[in-house]
Amino acid sequence: MTGGADKTEAPRLPTLVRLCLFYAAIFLSSGVSLPYIGTYLRSRGMSGGEIGLILAVPLLLKPFTGASLAVWADGFTLRRTPMVLLLAGAGLGYAGLLAAPNLWWFILAWFVGQTLLSTVSPLIDIITLRRARTEGFNYGIPRGTGSSAFIAANLAMGSILTFAAPTIIAIWITSACFIAALAATLLVPPERVHAEGAKPDRSERWKGLSELLRNRTFVLAVVTAGLIQGAHAFYYGFSAILWRKQGISEPMIGVLWGVGVAAEVGFMWFLEPLRRRWGPERFLILGASAAVLRWTLYAFEPPLWALFPLQMLHALTFAASFLASLRLIEKLAPASAASPAQAINSALSSGFTLGIATLASGPLFDHLGPYGYLATAFMALLGLGGALWLSRRSRHQIV
Repeated sequence: MTGGADKTEAPRLPTLVRLCLFYAAIFLSSGVSLPYIGTYLRSRGMSGGEIGLILAVPLLLKPFTGASLAVWADGFTLRRTPMVLLLAGAGLGYAGLLAAPNLWWFILAWFVGQTLLSTVSPLIDIITLRRARTEGFNYGIPRGTGSSAFIAANLAMGSILTFAAPTIIAIWITSACFIAALAATLLVPPERVHAEGAKPDRSERWKGLSELLRNRTFVLAVVTAGLIQGAHAFYYGFSAILWRKQGISEPMIGVLWGVGVAAEVGFMWFLEPLRRRWGPERFLILGASAAVLRWTLYAFEPPLWALFPLQMLHALTFAASFLASLRLIEKLAPASAASPAQAINSALSSGFTLGIATLASGPLFDHLGPYGYLATAFMALLGLGGALWLSRRSRHQIV
């Protein structure tokens, strides 16, 4: 095994099992923070605009923080070491939500927690993608297991909120990060950042990052995926609040979120052969097309029965475009720049574009209510244009 074993590794557990358990650990936090943080902040007296600002700050800064943290992470010997530190720091950041006395403290606490936690995913993806190739398993299995944990946390919190105060949301998120830090120590394979053992100095790592940004096809792929993923912003921040206004109960809101993520899991577990036949460019087109349809229909407050099939489109709007972006970035970036490449992809797809959309979502919610979804439908339409352009460039390059 790359890098050898050490005392903290669980030698009797196969790599696939350990990765599945670790993905589950890190998704215990996002399974509650993503659907319910708006509910928590609303309970602390924040308006829609303030909630949008709080959620947007770490996303807007992610192109800078994500790249910097990725370069920092590449300075360690083992990939899991920075993961442990990031998760512990995220737990401390989220703990600040419990003591935050005003808007600015909420912004700071959420910025620290969300910035550090979101950096872990591209780092573990690098290990998982490589091990999937060398050990012959489907990347979607551990990633889908994480999404299954997201569903479990989501449903559990929906039930808990029927009798507990929203403070439990912040307590859960904080505790889950510390659990994940322990899981990183015990479960993540001790893989070396640099297989040859020598660590390039910081200037060389930054040089590799700048070379990536000069690759036009790479930038187009990242921006396109960012537009499609960023179109989820209004849904992430305000779907629970809007559904509650429609008279849908908290447990049923958890079920709706669970249906969407369950469709995502099924897509990742069982449609890997289809992805290989179609290629990532077609998957981006598929995801963008579904996003235009989904967010347009959500603007008109469909009834509960219609929300279930619409939620299943999450398999396309999120999973298809997410898997496509991972494979495209892996294909376009050299192995020596794997960490910065995936960090840039994450910084845009779940960072800057999502942050801009989230910042706009607060005022859209305050003034337009559900019609705010139309803005993100337009964003998805731009992503569809980028996906079509990327597909054409790919065909020309093959020819």
